[in-house]
Amino acid sequence: MSFEKSFKALADPVRREILQLLKNGCMSAGDIARHFHMTKATISYHLRLLKEADLIWEEKEKNFIYYDLNLTLIEEIMGWLINLKERNND
Repeated sequence: MSFEKSFKALADPVRREILQLLKNGCMSAGDIARHFHMTKATISYHLRLLKEADLIWEEKEKNFIYYDLNLTLIEEIMGWLINLKERNND
């Protein structure tokens, strides 16, 4: 399992803040953009990187795209980190 893109995406504070926003549920790009002082193009860039890293997924509904957390991957990352923390005392 490769987490390279996920960890690279998590390295940016804006992307981490977007993930924090999404923990409360799906949001459109416009709703996400309202929380930042940056262009919509910049928000789209961050959303694209999060999507490429499989940390979020999108769902199209009429004229809107909604973003949500990919909890499956987040759980995999958490499991890997917990396993890394555990020491084998054999």
